[in-house]
Amino acid sequence: MPTSIITTDDLRDFKMELLDDIKKLLSKQATVKLKRYLKSSEVMDLLQVSPGTLQNLRINGTLPYTKVGGIIYYDAEEIQNIMTANRVQHGSNS
Repeated sequence: MPTSIITTDDLRDFKMELLDDIKKLLSKQATVKLKRYLKSSEVMDLLQVSPGTLQNLRINGTLPYTKVGGIIYYDAEEIQNIMTANRVQHGSNS
């Protein structure tokens, strides 16, 4: 098995290719828009909570929802706003 010598130029080229690939992935991810309304199962996956926790968030008014024909929908933008409003920052001088 022949050996090959990796130079600093090779590593620099690899780094640049890797950074380009990461930038492409991030820009692609930024253009993908979330659905406007999410079903309960999608919200549970998004927030990593159980059905009971999701129900508690509805009951105590933390998470607004709309019920249409027995299916509960959540506004993705409202979920994002709630997450932002409840952000906890440790170590800040407030």
